Amino acid sequence: MMRTDGYLLDNRQSAAGEQGDAVGPLFDPTTFRHLEGFGIGPGWRCWEVGAGGTSVVSWMAKKVGPTGKVIATDLDTSRLVAAARPPVEVRVHDVVTEEPPGEGFDLVHARMVLAHVPDRRRALRAMIDALAPGGRLLIEDTDLALQPLLCPDEHGPAQQLANRLRDGVRSLLADNGSELSFGRGLPRLLRDAGLLRVAADAYFPLASPACAALESATIRALRDQLVTSGHATHQDIDRHLANVAADGMDLAAAPMISAWGRKP
Repeated sequence: MMRTDGYLLDNRQSAAGEQGDAVGPLFDPTTFRHLEGFGIGPGWRCWEVGAGGTSVVSWMAKKVGPTGKVIATDLDTSRLVAAARPPVEVRVHDVVTEEPPGEGFDLVHARMVLAHVPDRRRALRAMIDALAPGGRLLIEDTDLALQPLLCPDEHGPAQQLANRLRDGVRSLLADNGSELSFGRGLPRLLRDAGLLRVAADAYFPLASPACAALESATIRALRDQLVTSGHATHQDIDRHLANVAADGMDLAAAPMISAWGRKP
């Protein structure tokens, strides 16, 4: 069933785990590039919001070393168990309804979180309040409305089916409370919240094997919702998954908008 907090999937579902595993290879290099640019290093205190998996958390832990701290939070932390050793602390936490898990952070990061929570501004304020003066905030979210196609080069039946299923996924997300155009507004939100030196960029992956892995995991995870809602049949989905596996389509992922700023 779809959840009412904006997430279509529960992290404990195996398909959701596969989807999370596919996100890392696609977007981790962009995330790490930004964090490196901030100067993350030994002794830093970091909060990874809605961590989901371990890739970003483990990378941060290596950077901050034994004198630093990484607090990784999520509604469900089952996929974070492997990272739960110093300097990493794992906590079950709701960024909207609960107080931040600390204060004085040098860095707070959230990826693919805010677009899916019901009170985005409150969650953003909590992250900013948790920063130390001069601390950095990095928010990353996709913008499914900015580039809505799975196959921008729609030249045949396979691509047409792929784009029809992407429309179905977008409809499910919107019906469940996600803001599909959230990513493009991140710089404005950070400036309005009082951050300084706000900047942003976008990464638009196309024709990457990681795009195919993410698409396959996403469709398998949402198969029942797509069929129940009338967006596809099981035959449509089987044919699409076979097309993806055949590696004959140039698939795209939604652009990832990364926005950052510094607390006064």
